[in-house]
Amino acid sequence: MFSSATKVKGQGVGSAYTELVNLLREHFADEIDVQINKFSRSDISHYHTVDFKFYLSTFLPNRGRKIGYVHFLPETIDGSLKIPQPFKGIFFHYLIAFYKRMDQLVVVNPSFIEDLMRYGVPKEKIVYIPNFVSKKSFFELSREEKKELRKKNKIPVDKFVVIGTGQIQERKGVADFIELAYRLPHIQFIWVGGFSFGKMTDGYNELKKVVDNPPANLVFPGIVERKQMNEFYNLADLFLLPSFNELFPMSVLEAFSCALPVMLRDLTLYKSIIAGAYLPTSNVDEMEAGIKCLSDNKEKLKELRGKAVEASSRYSEEHLAQRWYSFYKEQTEMVK
Repeated sequence: MFSSATKVKGQGVGSAYTELVNLLREHFADEIDVQINKFSRSDISHYHTVDFKFYLSTFLPNRGRKIGYVHFLPETIDGSLKIPQPFKGIFFHYLIAFYKRMDQLVVVNPSFIEDLMRYGVPKEKIVYIPNFVSKKSFFELSREEKKELRKKNKIPVDKFVVIGTGQIQERKGVADFIELAYRLPHIQFIWVGGFSFGKMTDGYNELKKVVDNPPANLVFPGIVERKQMNEFYNLADLFLLPSFNELFPMSVLEAFSCALPVMLRDLTLYKSIIAGAYLPTSNVDEMEAGIKCLSDNKEKLKELRGKAVEASSRYSEEHLAQRWYSFYKEQTEMVK
């Protein structure tokens, strides 16, 4: 495994990488020897991030099958980071060159197969394996435990709480999340995450003003340790991710795993992976109407919760373990 994803906290790439390493070590410790960032002889070299030193390592002998994990494309970086020209163009060119150096690419959303093909990657070199989360990390707490959590965080038990998570940036739709807090002062809003890339973050100046001085019903706890995230999900009644562009957000899977009802901006790429498992919305007005409806209608909220639980079983660690094992086994056969 080659990755620097955990160096920057609060990003989904690091979560996906951590989940996969833990899965392999827990389920296949006797069959798969996992080494991290070591340039020794290997049957498979799985690249999770596109560091330049990793790119150079692909030219070394005894790399085995080179696997690239596609967590983002040039179009998904726009709206996340401010990269001035000509550096943006250079990086985008490098990113595609990195992917083309791989023997096999793994995408977390099938909609990205056609995007990669447009960049000149042959379809037979691309395979779809979805993200997943472990029930050991994200799970629903008991009703009493949830009450204690709210008490600890000074949130009334009967208060309707909406949570969003991820980096604070334009692409994530944080501005709409903030707008909803202003429109619905009787609802508690929490956005867990921060400016993982500092002032390079798109929309940093305007968003930072609100983070430093939010409305009374909006809280920004900042970037928290991953193990704390389970508590934040269990504090809430509804998970909302108003992103304008995503691959397969880990945060949605984490919410599902905690049996938390989910509302999303209805992106096309969601339709092939989690259609029917969330409440779709097109804009901030529909999000406002949806929150009002769910906060007043316990039956509809319960129905949405059931859909989250069902989706969680499809993207569980147990369900994906055998899929990853079979994939790696196929790759090692190609080395022989």
